[in-house]
Amino acid sequence: MTANRSLPRLPSAATWRADLMAGAVVAVLLIPQSLAYAMLAGLPPQVGLYASLLPLLAYAALGSSPVLGLGPVAVLALMIAQALGSLPAGVSPEAGALVLAAEVGVVLALAALLRLDALASLLSVPALRGFENGATLMIAAGQLPVLL
Repeated sequence: MTANRSLPRLPSAATWRADLMAGAVVAVLLIPQSLAYAMLAGLPPQVGLYASLLPLLAYAALGSSPVLGLGPVAVLALMIAQALGSLPAGVSPEAGALVLAAEVGVVLALAALLRLDALASLLSVPALRGFENGATLMIAAGQLPVLL
């Protein structure tokens, strides 16, 4: 017996138009956001573009979730700035960020192999909220000199 497998249906023209419009809106919003987060992390603005647009293209080709949000976030920019603040002399921030990204990728791959996602359920909501509020206050305090 053979299974009756049909090919997936291609989206209609209306769906393509809606997807293209959504992609354009995301790109328009993502560009200034990625430039700002790169500067917050202490990197040149073009690094923010590379770090936000290329992963979206990779996810469009390989991903499967229609509701997953991808893009730069302020907390990550602060963590990168903290890590890059202790670079040895002679190492550029771009090279440090590249090594940091590779290291994080290896750690995340190992965590996925070891199925460590169950540890995330042990984090309490108040602890996560406190972390988010602390990061918000740090970002606001860091931007006061620029604002004033």
